[in-house]
Order: sequence, then C-alpha cells, then structure tokens
Amino acid sequence: MDGLVEPESGEYPAVSRVMILLETVMASREQNERKFGRWDELAGGGRRYWIEFEGHHGWRARYLKEVDEREITLRFRQEIYDETGRLREVHEKFPVDQGHRKV
Repeated sequence: MDGLVEPESGEYPAVSRVMILLETVMASREQNERKFGRWDELAGGGRRYWIEFEGHHGWRARYLKEVDEREITLRFRQEIYDETGRLREVHEKFPVDQGHRKV
C-alpha cells in the first residue's frame, strides 16, 4: 500500500507506538505533518492526521489524531484492519484510554 511504513520485524513497534502517543498532545502543525504524512481538513479549521504500519500477516494499524485549529489534540486512536481491509479493532487512547474494542 502507498505510504505504509513496514517495520523490519514485521510487528507494530512498541517504541514507535509510545513515541507517537507521547508526542501527540503537544505538536505543531509542521511536526504533525512530518510525523503523520497524511491529513484531512476538518470543519472549523481542525485536521485529522493518520499514519499506517503494516504488520506481519497483512494486517495493519492506523493511528489517527484529530486536532482543533490551534493543533490541540482532541482525539487519538488506533484502528486495526485485517488483510482484507476490514476494521477489526479500535483502541481509543486519548482523551481517555478505553482499551481495545473488537468491532
């Protein structure tokens, strides 16, 4: 897939996940653009950024970050898709970590 980052191990790297989460709350627009690489403009001047990591068996993790017009994080979540592209799990991480939820 275009724009996917595949870790050498084929797994979702724990360090990358933690770094994305830790840096997600206080980033500038330029930092978000550089880190995530893709975004949609939202009503009111906000944005929805995303980045994807491909896993070992064709599954992929998508990290989504929604910010307001000042780039203040409103929402951060992880979505897990199977090899057919079907959404299988959602993990809301911010503002409240709700854990993994099967879809």
